[in-house]
Amino acid sequence: MRRRNTIIYGIVIISFLVVLLRLFDLIVIEHDRFSKRAEDQSTTLEEVQVRRGLIFDRTGRRLAVNLEQNSVYCYKRLLKASDEQLTEMAQLLGIDYDNLKFKLENSRNFFWLKRKVPVEITEKLNTLSIGGIGVSPEAKRDYTMGTLASHVIGFVDIDNKGIDGIEKLYNGDLIDKGGTFSVEKDARGNKFYTENMRERKGKNMVLTIDVGLQYIVERELELALEKWKAESATVVMLNPYNGEILAIANRPTYDPNEAGKYNPSNRRNRAITDLYEPGSTFKIVATSGTLEEKLVKPTDMIDCSAGAIDVGGKRIKDAHRHGVLSFMQVIQKSSNVGTIKLAQRLGKDTLYKYIKLFGFGKKTGIDLPGELPGTAKHPKYWSGVSIGAMAIGQEVGVTPLQVVTAYSVIANGGYAIQPHVVRGFTYDDTTSTLDVKEDEKKRLVSKNTVATMRAALMMVTQQGGTATYAEVEGNHVAGKTGTAQIFDRQLRHYSSTDYVSSFVGFVPAEKPVLSMIVVVWKPRGAIYGGVVAAPIFKNIAEKALSYLNIPREDMEDSNKLYVDNAKTLIDVSYNYNKLNN
Repeated sequence: MRRRNTIIYGIVIISFLVVLLRLFDLIVIEHDRFSKRAEDQSTTLEEVQVRRGLIFDRTGRRLAVNLEQNSVYCYKRLLKASDEQLTEMAQLLGIDYDNLKFKLENSRNFFWLKRKVPVEITEKLNTLSIGGIGVSPEAKRDYTMGTLASHVIGFVDIDNKGIDGIEKLYNGDLIDKGGTFSVEKDARGNKFYTENMRERKGKNMVLTIDVGLQYIVERELELALEKWKAESATVVMLNPYNGEILAIANRPTYDPNEAGKYNPSNRRNRAITDLYEPGSTFKIVATSGTLEEKLVKPTDMIDCSAGAIDVGGKRIKDAHRHGVLSFMQVIQKSSNVGTIKLAQRLGKDTLYKYIKLFGFGKKTGIDLPGELPGTAKHPKYWSGVSIGAMAIGQEVGVTPLQVVTAYSVIANGGYAIQPHVVRGFTYDDTTSTLDVKEDEKKRLVSKNTVATMRAALMMVTQQGGTATYAEVEGNHVAGKTGTAQIFDRQLRHYSSTDYVSSFVGFVPAEKPVLSMIVVVWKPRGAIYGGVVAAPIFKNIAEKALSYLNIPREDMEDSNKLYVDNAKTLIDVSYNYNKLNN
């Protein structure tokens, strides 16, 4: 008995030790491996669709929101439905019955029947009680203003991923981080969600765009396109002091709610993607350069009486023959001869320096996808005629945004600016912003050059100038016309029928509130920028100044102005003087 008891006790003790050793192995040595296995068996990773942040204009009006909808899916192995139920489901979802049957026969176990279905439809679907058919909450992006500012906002795909515009460039901010979560499941695979696990939201975005100004611009652009039967047109309006884009509009356009229904050319943001030879609006480079280099004075006289000039074996003419013109009149009359003579004083290397100084041949850096840098070849690649051609806006390729940014240098007192469309972000539905920090102002041209150029550009819109149709009642306008032949690459010469008509300027001229460019491609019935584009500028500017409550210069003191729709009182003259100090 004693021996038997000893053997039994020994077996028990040994068994107990074996169990302890095994527990030690499980708890300590193999802990990580078995813990991961247990986690894998009881949990699963799931992509949780993050709700995109909302997009507001500068005044707090919503431009992009999320509509709560449902997506309908099918688990084939769980499907239990009669032909009558399937027919009714197909009718509810707007699906062809034959296509539905094909999917059921040829798809894998899980597949989507239809994405982004209105909630009221899925509620009716649930009453059919079809086994294997389920719905999953899913947000649909909705652009509340339709086509308005579509080329800035862009659009998303079926999975709410940004495809164009700021929706694409700031996709990571609008959806924030994450989207993949570990959720618990039971032995049958049923998932258990914690509260709000499926409700992740990205940052809200506040734009520099003002919906009121955007509407004015798009309305006038639409009317002008119809009047001139043009191929396309673009307007860019910005704050010349800080580079905030107040409006960008292109025609043709598209509705981002149904982007796939439009031709890709409609979705192109021509303000930053379409290059053109600017013609006379480019004369700001040679004229400002000669002033800055002190190679000319405003009162200097330049002989343009021949009406033409030979450069590198090519004869370049003025649109109209002029006599002897002062420097100011060369700009006012848009004389090619006078401008080329000024460029020859600069020389090709110095002219090229000012081309780059004014931002041509490189991107502006605007926070929109697809911007092109334009073309401005280095002097070592110039031909004998290049100095004359480039001085008057040929042999260069620019975007409308580049041109209006260059003129904003004169408007703001001589300083470089950074064009941008995003003011900041916020995590809630308020319109408070994290303001974009501005770099220290970099002076590009002197105050004397600015003052002379501003006066000359004002003469352009006054009696005797090329853009009297741009004159705004009660406020002075400074600007420049452009009329450029389009180069036919197939025929390898400039077209005699197709032109780009443009006008760029700022208003009020002495204390600008906005800079703006109007570009019209291939107008019919007229070609000159002063006839086609200048009136569009005038119509937009008059309505914009009224919308912004800018008083007429000829009626009251304009020292203090309301300059944005938020009605923030700022001292414009203070800002202007600060820039000039």
